[in-house]
Formats: sequence, structure tokens, C-alpha cells
Amino acid sequence: MSAAESPSAHRPERVIIVGQGYVGLPLAVRAAEQGYDVVGFDLDKSKIDLLRAGTSYIEDIPSSRLETIIANGTYRASDDPADLADFDLAVISVPTPLTEGLPDLSYIESSASMLGGHLKPGACVILESTTYPGTTEELVAPLLEQASGLRVGHDFQLGYSPERIDPGNKTYTLETTPKVVSGIDAASLARVQGFYDKIVARTVPVRSPKEAELTKLLENTFRHVNIALVNELAMFARDLGIDIWEAIDAAETKPFGFMPFRPGPGVGGHCLPIDPSYLSWRVKRSLGQTFRFVELANEINEHMPDYVVRRLVAALNTRELPVKGRRILVLGLAYKKNTGDDRESPSTRIIELLTQLEADVVVADPHVDPERSHAARGAQIVDLTAAEVTRADAVVLLVDHDEFDLDLITGHPLVLDTRRCVQGPGVETL
Repeated sequence: MSAAESPSAHRPERVIIVGQGYVGLPLAVRAAEQGYDVVGFDLDKSKIDLLRAGTSYIEDIPSSRLETIIANGTYRASDDPADLADFDLAVISVPTPLTEGLPDLSYIESSASMLGGHLKPGACVILESTTYPGTTEELVAPLLEQASGLRVGHDFQLGYSPERIDPGNKTYTLETTPKVVSGIDAASLARVQGFYDKIVARTVPVRSPKEAELTKLLENTFRHVNIALVNELAMFARDLGIDIWEAIDAAETKPFGFMPFRPGPGVGGHCLPIDPSYLSWRVKRSLGQTFRFVELANEINEHMPDYVVRRLVAALNTRELPVKGRRILVLGLAYKKNTGDDRESPSTRIIELLTQLEADVVVADPHVDPERSHAARGAQIVDLTAAEVTRADAVVLLVDHDEFDLDLITGHPLVLDTRRCVQGPGVETL
């Protein structure tokens, strides 16, 4: 059977989704709903136990959707590599963190090697994990060939399709967001596009995996650089006595040539703090040059949590209050509003810094599960109530969840609002 041939028409295609996190689980659920025979694979046994019980830990996926596809027999969760056998199509959606500032592709490598051991002629493998241009062809392809003894493009197909999941976004979901697709040859592209055409409303084919890989990094580098621009402007504008927020609002009225970005306590999620560094690393390694925009954006955005803490300390000092021993109510652990995703959240660093200054830190976030949150460790978790606001010497608003009753904090004598959500005599903004 050649790579161009299709799987048997007598049974549903067997699809493996490696990684059942914010990217992999929605994809697995959607594929199962479309009639594929899906195995959601993850080595985290705690996740698999929850999924087998029909319990979702991803807010965008209600448990009811899981229960339906489990009952239908189109989805099952597994942490057993033996369940990878006999797949027709596999998607790798595993983390790609930075380790000591360098790209860590170990999860991709181990996934490719595992899948390669079960690869059969005619199967297709798709990489979704964010990574530097060249990963699919230069890293994944050789690993699959080595583990399987098959030849890419001849015996099996290979492609790349960057994830565009935006946790908490009710308008642009997996299904409604256009999906960039690519393959190492025409047959691979056709296979990859054919799969995603059943998953999403629109696919966007590009010439090769390198263009698709760069597309993802371009999207996030664009956001990263522009957020850094307004963050630095916010610091300078304050020192110059200018309201940066009003200036941005005014600039937004221009109907062309401007896209608004607003200041914040830092960047979070898997994408912005990490993805541009993958591109910078690739440029440095391949061309010997420095991607100066990315390096500068990293420097600015990484230090925004420090700036937030300095602003709070200064505000306390003007009130003749030392930060040591002060009760600080922090609102928001997630990296963005209306989601429980706290990966790389700037709140983590802000809480750490305040704790190091011996402040009494309490944190409220209705979305983040404190049992699974890195940011919540060591911090006292509370609800946003009038009593908690009264007890606090200062309130720091980091995330403007809709569930927060922000009217409770408008009258507090010291509120540092990093999102410009509230007004009051004691409110300061970035």
C-alpha cells in the first residue's frame, strides 16, 4: 500500500491525538464527534483517569461532550502506548517549552518515536505543536523513518498544521477559526487538508511545513512585539504625565493603519512568552544573526511583573505603609480573562515577588483550579467578597474575569488596576 492510498472504507479511520491538553483534547473531541475512531493519548495518568470518567478539565470542553462520545464509542482515553497500534492518522499536540532559554522538543521527539513504532504504510502523521521552521521535515520525519523503517512521502504521509486555540474565546473556536495546513508533498497535503476539512469550517493550504511553522510564529511574534511596545509606552507615558489608555482609545478611532494593543502585567499562555523565542533561536542558529525585535520584546514583557510590583510598593510607600506584612488581595491567576489557563501567567511571578517581600498574599480566581495551578501553590485562595476587600491593604487587579464583581473594589483606598477596568479615588492604572 503506497502513501497515496486511503485507509479501508469498511471502518472509520483510526485517529490518535497525542497530548490531551488545551490543544489536543478539543481536537480529539471534535474528531470523535465527526465519526472518527479516536484515541486520546497522554502519559499524564491523572488526566486519563478524568477523561475515562467523562470529566473534562478544559473549560472549552463541557463534560457532556465527553460523555456523549465515550458512550458512542468514538473516543477513548489511554496512557498505554500499545493503544497507538494500527492508526490511520495521528496528530502530535504536545508541549514545546523553553528549557534554560532553549527550545525543548523532547515531547515531540518521544511522540514521534512512539508513533514510528506503530507506523504502517498509508498512514499519516501531523504535527500541531508550535516549533521552529524545519522541525517537521528535519526532526520528525527522520525519527518516524528510523522507528518504522518506512520512507516518508513514499510509504507514509507527513504534514504540519499549527494550532490556533484561544482558551475562553466563544467566537473563534477550533471549529470556526481557519486552519493552516501543509504537507511534505502534494499527497500529504491532500491527506492533511482532507482531515481538517471535516474538523473546521475553512482550511488554508500553504506550500510546505516550513511556511506553516513560520505562520504560527509570525502570528505570535506580531502580538508579542506590539504588546511590548504599548507596555514600554505605558511606563514612559506615566513618567511624562500622559494617560496611555486615553491615547490608545483615541488612536483606535482611526479606521485604517492602526490595530489597538493595550498594556498589561505581562504576557502568558503557552504562546507569547515562548513561541517568539523559537523563531529567534532558529535565526541565531541558522543565520548567526540576532532577531532584535524579539529579544527586546522578551526583555520588556518579561519584566512587566517586576514593574507591577514596583508600582504597588511605591503606592504603599506614599501611604506610609511598608509592603512587609501588608495583606495584598490579588485578583486573577489565569493569563487571560474568562479562562482557567494559567500557563506562564504573569500572576505567578507577581505573587512570588510579593511573597519574597513578605507581604501577606491572598488570591482570587473563579476559573483556576488551585489543585492544578502552579501559580496558586503557596498562596492562600479566597473568594472576592466585600469582607476580603475590607481586610486587604491593597488590591491588585491582574485579570478582569466577568465573574468578578468589580464594584466591590472601586471604593478601596488602594487598587492597582493593570487592565483599566475600575474607577475610584484610590485606583491607579498602569
